[in-house]
Amino acid sequence: MDPHEVKLTQYSHGAGCGCKIAPGVLDQILGQLGAQTEDPRLLVGHGARDDAAVYDLGDGTAAVSTTDFFMPIVDDPHTFGRIAAANAISDIYAMGGQPLMAIAILGWPVDKLEPEVAGRVLEGGRSICAEAGIPLAGGHSIDSPEPIFGLAVTGRVTVAKLKKNGGAAVGDRLYLTKPLGVGMVTTAQKKGRVQAEHLQAAADNMTKLNKVGAALGNIEGVHAMTDVTGFGLAGHALEMARVTGVDLAVKSNWLPALDRAGLEAYHAAGCIPGGTRRNFASYGAELDLEGGGDFERDLLCDPQTSGGLLVAAAPSAAAEVEAALRAAGCHASAIGEVISGTGRVKLTD
Repeated sequence: MDPHEVKLTQYSHGAGCGCKIAPGVLDQILGQLGAQTEDPRLLVGHGARDDAAVYDLGDGTAAVSTTDFFMPIVDDPHTFGRIAAANAISDIYAMGGQPLMAIAILGWPVDKLEPEVAGRVLEGGRSICAEAGIPLAGGHSIDSPEPIFGLAVTGRVTVAKLKKNGGAAVGDRLYLTKPLGVGMVTTAQKKGRVQAEHLQAAADNMTKLNKVGAALGNIEGVHAMTDVTGFGLAGHALEMARVTGVDLAVKSNWLPALDRAGLEAYHAAGCIPGGTRRNFASYGAELDLEGGGDFERDLLCDPQTSGGLLVAAAPSAAAEVEAALRAAGCHASAIGEVISGTGRVKLTD
């Protein structure tokens, strides 16, 4: 089997972060864990529903630990490895930290796919680790029914500069560093409707590292940060809103999209990920959809794989934040603001 010709997506039932367990179901699962075990040095644990765990090292810095893995979202093995690696490392950047090293997680259907194909996946993952300036230091593999790849990543952050998903303050401006629509494009690919340029744009978007998170971590006026993945912008925005008890108001016509006209055409053709519907079913009651129509609603709930960072920053820090975003080649315009409320997300005109 030529690893350059295999189509990985035909071997999996899900795709990328769209494989995530629906938010409502996940709440039921995590609810069985009970309270977090108390440890004064554990600064962020599972109870915070944040992007990574954070452990105080006692010298003004903390270790940041995360893991993320999923099934193929693209056919090319090397690109799949790059996407999965960029997605996993993103959690470190979302905390304002710097990654230090990664460990590979590989599940492989050895009776269906040759080892050479798995090698291409690992090569892709290692190439992204090299871009992040870290080693892919080892890993673990199992024989599984479907191909799975991801990383466990360890990073470090200055405790005083740690960014969490909580902390957004009324008046903060909201930024999203990458455009939305990956879920619709990859669903169009599955349905045989995708345009090559849209698929390439989605792949480029998913393999772009969120390195800017480390720079944003150095900006005092950045109050909260999280990365946007399988729960969609709405789901991750809700997590940010609930922690502080504020509302996040997002402008429908300010939402960045890969190609709005192209996405609207895919949406009209029924290229809507199953994850979009699961997301809305889980948290739709907490959304106020005053602005936009069905397309904007589904774009808000579209599951992103290796999506951008959602950032809440004080107006006084806007110039510094936008300069950092432009320097990193990211979307640098505000998409909304934080307003007083009860932990909801509002979509306005």
